Amino acid sequence: MRARRVSLLDLGLDSSFDAAMTFVQSTLQNINAGSAEPVVDIDFVRSRDPGTVLSAFTGSCDVLHVMAHGDHTVTPTFSSTDGNVEISLEQLGETAAGQGQGISTSAIIADGCKTGTGVWQKAVRDCLQGDVTYIGTSAIIGWHESGVFCSAFYGALFRNRGRGMAPTEQARDAAERAIKAYTLLTDKSCPFKVTTLKPSQRARMLLG
Repeated sequence: MRARRVSLLDLGLDSSFDAAMTFVQSTLQNINAGSAEPVVDIDFVRSRDPGTVLSAFTGSCDVLHVMAHGDHTVTPTFSSTDGNVEISLEQLGETAAGQGQGISTSAIIADGCKTGTGVWQKAVRDCLQGDVTYIGTSAIIGWHESGVFCSAFYGALFRNRGRGMAPTEQARDAAERAIKAYTLLTDKSCPFKVTTLKPSQRARMLLG
């Protein structure tokens, strides 16, 4: 069985995001521990170069995990703490259309504040090449909320192989399990929400 690929993209670019992403990498490395062959391959990108970042968004993977500040004051945008790096989904969609290559993955984790709202989901749909399990948030989150959810999500995704399920279904099942685990562990409502997104008509015309 081939190793699944997780693309980790850190756009927060400060010490707190560094610590949170290190935790996620350690979780994935622990999943590989003791296996003769890797269960998961990890691509990690932390960059200020727009071309490198956009390539990371459109590279083929099983899970695209973006860790950044989420803002939709003007348009849904991932940004760094210092504000010097901003990647809007509108910009990403336009770039993808120009290249004929959009986001190609089974699952997206938009690991930032309030990325699970309708305006974010609508913007993501314009960037998709196929159906995706989309995991966003309904609140302002920090490293603790992210760490608890992500450790449960990846544990469920890679320990439960989900035979007979499509990759998007496996990701959705893992997210739902992680949401339940989060509530059990913290006695609080989980800020991470999961849904299935399909490419918009615009994306189907330009990227299909």
